[in-house]
Amino acid sequence: MTTETALFEIRLKVRDYECDLQGIVNNANYQHYLEHARHEFLRSIGLSFADYHYRGIDLVVTRVEIDYKTPLTSGDSFVVNLNMKKEGVRWLFFQEIWNEQSGKICVKAKIAAVAVVNGRPKNCAEIDEIFNKILAKKE
Repeated sequence: MTTETALFEIRLKVRDYECDLQGIVNNANYQHYLEHARHEFLRSIGLSFADYHYRGIDLVVTRVEIDYKTPLTSGDSFVVNLNMKKEGVRWLFFQEIWNEQSGKICVKAKIAAVAVVNGRPKNCAEIDEIFNKILAKKE
């Protein structure tokens, strides 16, 4: 996925404390970057976790697949891209992290999420409608 084909992107910078002894970003921090990008995407389309939660609707991650390609180091600027599609009851988020300086891909990830309505995983027409409108604009 390139910037031209991404549904959403956010630019971030590696902070010193996110690196491990080898001087590269610790593997767990990439998941933080991916999650932050998804949350910012949801905010950008007007979807509030808190509002939905108090109404008994939660969007819950059920699976994370991450392929680590090239490490980031302290001070690197990077872009997190996002695309998504519906598959059954799940929404799949396809995300990549790109190093802005080198242009190299650092991470490719696939995150599955499901709407949990009043404690049960199911299709949520309200969330589906919002996501489908965003996807329709892209086409």
